[in-house]
Amino acid sequence: MQAYALQHTSGSSSWALVETPQPQPAAGQALVRIHAVSLNYRDLIIARGTYPGMKLPLIPCSDGAGQVVAVGHGVTRVKPGDRVAPTFFQVWTDGERTPERVAHALGGSIPGVLSEYVCLDAEGLVVLPDWLSYEEGATLPCAAVTAWNALVPQGGLKAGQTVLAQGTGGVSIFALQFARILGARVVITSSQDDKLQRAKQLGADGLINYRQTPDWEQAVLTLTGGQGVDHVLEVGGAGTLPRSVAATKEGGHIALIGLLTGAPGKPDTAATHTKHLRVISTYVGSREMFEDMLKAMSREKTRPVIDRVFPFGQAREALQYMESGGHFGKIVITV
Repeated sequence: MQAYALQHTSGSSSWALVETPQPQPAAGQALVRIHAVSLNYRDLIIARGTYPGMKLPLIPCSDGAGQVVAVGHGVTRVKPGDRVAPTFFQVWTDGERTPERVAHALGGSIPGVLSEYVCLDAEGLVVLPDWLSYEEGATLPCAAVTAWNALVPQGGLKAGQTVLAQGTGGVSIFALQFARILGARVVITSSQDDKLQRAKQLGADGLINYRQTPDWEQAVLTLTGGQGVDHVLEVGGAGTLPRSVAATKEGGHIALIGLLTGAPGKPDTAATHTKHLRVISTYVGSREMFEDMLKAMSREKTRPVIDRVFPFGQAREALQYMESGGHFGKIVITV
């Protein structure tokens, strides 16, 4: 079978297409024929060699969808023919996050899914509803579950509250969609007006071009009558966190998710204490969260936003496209 392997870390050119034996499921595992894979910013920083805890060579990517073709001894959760997506953390099924439950992350500490076939923990698989395509299902395990966890299990989002989503990448667009499902208002930022207009079509209430308005936290306060937002999905890191703190209302919630501007951010404890903010690190989520999210999406058949689909032979080009920052929503590779 064919798979991509990360054998050195030199950026988007470091994925190599290789021939490798097809795996066979061990006890407790399922063999999945992968039909689609989606990219996350994490895949890019892993390719650059700046992500901790990885061992080379490595099959990259955490997010995929496919069909079960065989199961190992003792597997009852799934059966051949099931359409499935793997959980980002293969052994975090429910409960709180613990070091043990997040020790097996696809495409990082364990091999990923950018391959024709993969063997996965059967307990770490989620059956996809029929109305989602493989391409759509492949977008969900990391970005969607992260947004859901940030807003619902951790954030306790309520109808009528306001969410600030930074940028128009996968996590932020899912946050926009989920907030709308749950009856919340959304303010979204971008450096491009055309992306802001696309976000408006998805239901965004407030639009801020942060290139034209560098002090975008002031624009957030203006849009919220000086109160600030209830929830922030902080994907920027140290470069944006102080502005996020300023844009959040007293008693509000900031989900620390990404590091697009460089190092992870550390909030000013005096500022967060004064405003009684809840600042919580969000690291994807459990299988139970994934399944709850699918139930919510199924109520209105909420479809993931896919920017562009690349064929398997152009996986490196897909990663280069992510590096360019031109995407709105998710980038998918068909296998």
